[in-house]
Amino acid sequence: MAEPSRELDLRDVRAMLAPGTPLREGIERIIRAGRGALIVIGWSAEVEPLVSGGFVIDIGATSQRVAELAKMDGALVLDSEASRILRANVHLVPDPGIPTSETGTRHRSAERTARQSGMPIIAVSESMGMVNLYYGDEKHVIEEVSALLFRANQALSTLERYRARLDEVSSTLSAREVEGTVTVRDAVLTLQRAEMLRRIAREVADHVSELGTEGRLIELQLDELVANVADERELVVRDYLADRRRKLSKVLADVAKLTTDQLLDPQHVASLLAYDEGELDRSAVPRGYRLLSRIPRLPAQVIDRLVESFGNLPAVMEASIDDLDDVDGVGESRARHIQEGLRRLAEVALLERFV
Repeated sequence: MAEPSRELDLRDVRAMLAPGTPLREGIERIIRAGRGALIVIGWSAEVEPLVSGGFVIDIGATSQRVAELAKMDGALVLDSEASRILRANVHLVPDPGIPTSETGTRHRSAERTARQSGMPIIAVSESMGMVNLYYGDEKHVIEEVSALLFRANQALSTLERYRARLDEVSSTLSAREVEGTVTVRDAVLTLQRAEMLRRIAREVADHVSELGTEGRLIELQLDELVANVADERELVVRDYLADRRRKLSKVLADVAKLTTDQLLDPQHVASLLAYDEGELDRSAVPRGYRLLSRIPRLPAQVIDRLVESFGNLPAVMEASIDDLDDVDGVGESRARHIQEGLRRLAEVALLERFV
């Protein structure tokens, strides 16, 4: 008896179908042979009553075995990792009353089975050589590597532009923090850019997961472009959240749930930071988490104590060596390091703004 399948994520399934994987290579063999196929990913109590006949196999899923067993008319059933073939030549008997937009017999069975069982079903078209993935109510076309690479590179180019914009507004925010001229609008703009970059990065990551071994270079570029973006979002919220009773995790989750139109509305984003309507251009004083985190080798616990002791960034910047030394965990050596680090950050921020 096969073990029940774990719950699958759509990204996990698409990764199983990435170039270089045994399942994808098996499907490529099926297409080259001019045949079609139905493949069920996962065995569960919902799948079992929809499967009729066939053979219990339970062997490793190599590309050759997938292609050879697909020569029979019925469907293949794989485990949730797509690492073993559990059954072959089975007949899928989903409820014929389940609505489907497909016209071909194979694809109708695939869509109905996916909707009824909640498991991923792959349908390989014999006539067109297309590969469709059905999962719940979703349908996803598995594209060729060349098309995926083109789309991934386009998304990566967009990501590069948004990274440049984020760096620009982040530098402006730093300079205004040093000058003491920050407004709520400046903080909101930085948060908007960081969230947009995070969303585009997620799209690129989806392409990378589909590309498998072909997406290694794109993955390296992605990692470089999104470095510290999550930290930037969190630190902006920690610095400018007006109502400290609101939980940081809840605010970040609310920002992530915004629609694109809501995210592009500064007032809507400002409301998540607990600012009232009409307060976008009011002055705001940063607590200092963001700038202090840029000082090398300064532990997060020390940053928390500095903010707790002084209340805001201007007070930390004006503090003497003795004042900083009084904070628990700082000491004279670290106090000099903090003072010197803030001075250098201030110089760099002002230089980048006016040069």
